[in-house]
Amino acid sequence: MSHLFSYLRKYAKECVLAPLFKLFEALLELFVPLVVASIIDNGLAVHDVPYIIRMTALLFALAFTGLAVSVTAQYFSARAAALFARDAKAGLFRKIESLSLADCSKTGLAGLINRMTGDMNQVQSGVNMTLRLLLRSPFVVAGAAVMAFAVDLKAGLIFALIIPLLSVIVYILLRITVPRFRSVQGRQDGLIAQTRENCSGARVLRAFNLQEEEKKSFEKANSSLVRMQLGASAISALTNPLTSFIVNLGIIAVIWYGGIRVDCGTLSQGSVVALFNYMNQILVELIKLASLIQTITKAIASARRVEAVFNMDSTMADGSLCTVDDDADTAIEFRNVTFSYNKDSEPVLKDVSFSLKKGQTLGIIGATGSGKSTLGALIARLYDADSGQVSLFGKPVCAYSLRTLHDNVSLVLQKARLFTGTIRSNMLLARPDAGDDDIRQALEDAQAWDFVSEKGLDSAVEAGGRNFSGGQRQRLSIARGLVHGGKILILDDSFSALDYVTDARVRAAVGQRKLTKVIISQRASSVLNADKILLLENGCVSAAGTHAQLMESSQVYREIYYTQFEKEAENV
Repeated sequence: MSHLFSYLRKYAKECVLAPLFKLFEALLELFVPLVVASIIDNGLAVHDVPYIIRMTALLFALAFTGLAVSVTAQYFSARAAALFARDAKAGLFRKIESLSLADCSKTGLAGLINRMTGDMNQVQSGVNMTLRLLLRSPFVVAGAAVMAFAVDLKAGLIFALIIPLLSVIVYILLRITVPRFRSVQGRQDGLIAQTRENCSGARVLRAFNLQEEEKKSFEKANSSLVRMQLGASAISALTNPLTSFIVNLGIIAVIWYGGIRVDCGTLSQGSVVALFNYMNQILVELIKLASLIQTITKAIASARRVEAVFNMDSTMADGSLCTVDDDADTAIEFRNVTFSYNKDSEPVLKDVSFSLKKGQTLGIIGATGSGKSTLGALIARLYDADSGQVSLFGKPVCAYSLRTLHDNVSLVLQKARLFTGTIRSNMLLARPDAGDDDIRQALEDAQAWDFVSEKGLDSAVEAGGRNFSGGQRQRLSIARGLVHGGKILILDDSFSALDYVTDARVRAAVGQRKLTKVIISQRASSVLNADKILLLENGCVSAAGTHAQLMESSQVYREIYYTQFEKEAENV
């Protein structure tokens, strides 16, 4: 966990001052029983009122000084923990951003979100509590035992018996509860993943009337997690009554033995009260220590999960090529490319080969699940091929640096993803230095300027763009891709929510731009005018050519075309 806690080094001063002030507070607390004993023996016993007043003033001084020291210690510990968590979360976010989609899929989006939120909050709490109590509680327990021996050697033997017994009880309870709490944290990932799926797939669930089934499934998973949490908490809850029982036995022993010694005149009443107070201090601190150890254990488990993300090496190595050859004649080339999302599953693309010249338009059509979007993702290098080679402008795609590649390849997905902010801020995500003229031209080409001009570029965009219709979100997403620019534009079924007229207008406007274009669609109309059309079937290129060539040579393409258009004469 060296990487995670390296973010704590910047706050070494706070990490040192917090426990030091806590130790000073504990030292002041240990003097309180002696002062009370002195008031009883030297003040109340002889009715020395001035002495009682002086000692009471000393108690108030100790209390206020302890309060000031405690607040100072908590300030430093809270500051160190909060700033550490801030920096660590920023570092974790940067690490997640550097991982490929395949790497993120291995851990799962729900797991990554849980590490960023729940696990990091648990680590922050652990750091805070550690700085405050890790040294203080053992110091008070040991100090109370030492002070008890200083008050009376024989009475101190009771402390020597009680403390080891309490330590054994706390240790046994921790050995039982720690694995259970670790299991609880693992179950939380599954519950978060299920919740996320239900939220993202709410429309599908309603369409098939599966709400009750999903409620039952969630209740089952949630109840299982609750039972596990209650089981761990029930065992953990034994800490307080068991330690209280043992300490109260010690208090009884102290009072009984101290009473005998007082009757014999070998021990003062104030000393018995001091021993009683020290025993209570031990009880309080052991309960705190048990709670602290549980918190630390949870924090360590969470820290290991976070550290696992930091230790992940991206399977997508960054290339070194920072320029694109503008003189290259071929923009995109696939040579015997095979790809699968899971190494143990069937390939999604199988032995795909084709090439596209610079400035041309490639249309990709096929049934759902045929691998169309996967092909576009390989061009943008969201994934690396299992075998074969993907080349852009005469160089393997993996030879380019990711920044260079993403600067030159713009990908517009079917599911339009807009972010909270304004229309302008969403456009500037693609290119921060874009001017208003560039944004307006992109919006006009995407047929979005008509509704944007009514609201203005600085009009609000809610999370996910929910204050826009599906077609408007897609047009804004296309506009953002056009603002991005680059040399290759991939439109991955980006016209699915548009009517045929708007679809045609967008394609006509995009066609005027000097770009190499890849249009992925299930609509034959979207790829009719492409320079080359690939027909995918079960991950393989079953046919390739222009629209006219495919109408003559491919039965499947003709079926797709005629299901979408009224059958015309053979010469069409």
